[in-house]
Amino acid sequence: MNIRDHFITTLRGETLGKINSQTSEEELFQNQTLRPILKLQNELYIELFKNYILKNKAQFSQFKVEKKLDYIENSILNDNKFRNLLIGTSIGLLQIEEYKLYSKNASALNKRIISMLIERLKSQVQLLDELENL
Repeated sequence: MNIRDHFITTLRGETLGKINSQTSEEELFQNQTLRPILKLQNELYIELFKNYILKNKAQFSQFKVEKKLDYIENSILNDNKFRNLLIGTSIGLLQIEEYKLYSKNASALNKRIISMLIERLKSQVQLLDELENL
């Protein structure tokens, strides 16, 4: 293991989620690699989304909760540039061997990343209301 990989592994922390003998390779990758990355990068994702709201001049803080949740989901699913920024923010913390595994199944793993990010941001919608502090 090279210095970068060791540093990244230490930085990310422990596996999140359950792993057993019936866990698929994708789910194993999700729990051992992606979930710790998303947890580590959480504050950055929130700031990226706040910046997205500001750049798009959305009146996010005036939306009702349901519209906020829809806005989060639609923004990530429909804005390719923003979605790719979020994915890049995630895969930048992969080890070299993890990246090789990721690249073999990027489409399915990107869907997992995006799905987890949408849920993560929706569960923290109250933090996105704090735009006045920017």
